[in-house]
Amino acid sequence: MLKNNKILIFDTTLRDGEQSPGCSMNLSEKLKIFEALQALNVDIVEAGFAIASEGDFEAIKEISKIAKNTKVCSLARANKEDIDRAYDALQYASNFRIHTFIATSDLHMKYKLRLSKEEVLENIKNSVKHARNLCEDIEWSAEDGSRSDFDFLCQCIEVAIRSGATTINIPDTVGYAIPDEFKELISKIRNSVPNIDKAIISVHCHNDLGLAVSNSLSALDAGARQVECTVNGIGERAGNASMEEIVMAIKTRKDFLPYYTDINTKEILQSSRLLSAITGFTVQPNKAIVGANAFAHESGIHQDGMLKHNKTYEIMNPESVGLSKSKLVLGKHSGRHAFKQKLIEMGYNLGDNFINDAFKRFKSLSDKKKDIYDKDLVALVDNEVTLNDEIIKLINLEVKCGSTRNPKILVKIDYKGKPIQKTESGNGPVDSIFKAINSIVKNNAKLELFQIHAVTKGTDAQAEVTVRLNEDGISVNGLASDTDTMVASANAYIVALNKLIDKRKRRTSGIGISSSTNIK
Repeated sequence: MLKNNKILIFDTTLRDGEQSPGCSMNLSEKLKIFEALQALNVDIVEAGFAIASEGDFEAIKEISKIAKNTKVCSLARANKEDIDRAYDALQYASNFRIHTFIATSDLHMKYKLRLSKEEVLENIKNSVKHARNLCEDIEWSAEDGSRSDFDFLCQCIEVAIRSGATTINIPDTVGYAIPDEFKELISKIRNSVPNIDKAIISVHCHNDLGLAVSNSLSALDAGARQVECTVNGIGERAGNASMEEIVMAIKTRKDFLPYYTDINTKEILQSSRLLSAITGFTVQPNKAIVGANAFAHESGIHQDGMLKHNKTYEIMNPESVGLSKSKLVLGKHSGRHAFKQKLIEMGYNLGDNFINDAFKRFKSLSDKKKDIYDKDLVALVDNEVTLNDEIIKLINLEVKCGSTRNPKILVKIDYKGKPIQKTESGNGPVDSIFKAINSIVKNNAKLELFQIHAVTKGTDAQAEVTVRLNEDGISVNGLASDTDTMVASANAYIVALNKLIDKRKRRTSGIGISSSTNIK
């Protein structure tokens, strides 16, 4: 056990988070997320599952090369091939961990592994010993630990520690546990496993019953000193424990949670926004800590209280998570310096070239909108994040539609440096736009998601459009915003196609797409 009350933050956004349907990321996107996690000062980053694909292997390898103070980790099943592959990817990091796992519940052993208890114990011993020969820092996980037979679970933990594991992770793999029950489980493990003092206890909770954060915090009280979590709580099914909620609960309620983390909380909002922009997974407005309404007050009673003392309705300062309280108003007459300062106050730290491009888009937007809100700027900047390295660019869009005519769409795009124009008619303007683009950029992608929401209030609000395409098992998201919903729809579709083309190239060149893995 750690001798103090520091809680290690083990972030698995790039591994378990990416396993969330529609959340797969390419190499450049993973590197951006890792840089954000380093800025957060996360203790350990699980960068992927090296054996899953060439794409995962390359991502772990490249992340290992740029890692500074953050420890890099790869997941591996309990076999020599997985563990060797993890080591090959991680060896470029100065500080790394191999994380190996095997299921320990009767249900998983009988139907998934088809192994006896004796065989599972032997696998634990052999796999952990092999990993320890390659690396000093070994984490072992009991998949479906919260539904495992307690005595057998303790046997497994004892064998793992004796074989060289330095961290023991107890996952609530299917989000089944209740906080008091999970706390008791961790407490019983501490009191029943004779060599548990030689390892740190970790927990990895899923959110199927909406209790992932509660279970994680309960485990700390029982002696766990590492929490596995993700930015925005993304992950398999209902997701993982939310990193920002765990960290801010510890920071805010020290009277009940006398612990601390090394997380730089002022980077929380920035990392949340970056992940949303890359994956297309919009954070719900009422999401704790990072939701758009988390620090918003509309009620007259609340506003009156806030004007007199902010703590009447705020239990934490918005600045502590990277949100500015600045009331700087931006409009069509604002200059570049004011624009840049506003973005800095909102938590963005961008290069001059990026600022110049974003400022041009801001000027164009301010000519169309009377009021510019913070969320308009978030959409504008995050839209830039998703539009890098374009093979396809929208040049012009003309839409003719109405109740008495079939829609007629003229689309002009730059495709591989060549302007191409097409006219199309379909079942509504959006369908017509997508057909016109598809007639230029040949693909077999199926549209899995088309979603529109207004970034702010008012008839001149920007429309933010999310598109998800799937072609031959490759799933990509496109996100774009514009005051014209049809333009936003066209750009979102083009962003998705650009990502699809990139993933096709990677698959053809042997740098594959992460395979689906239903683990932990």
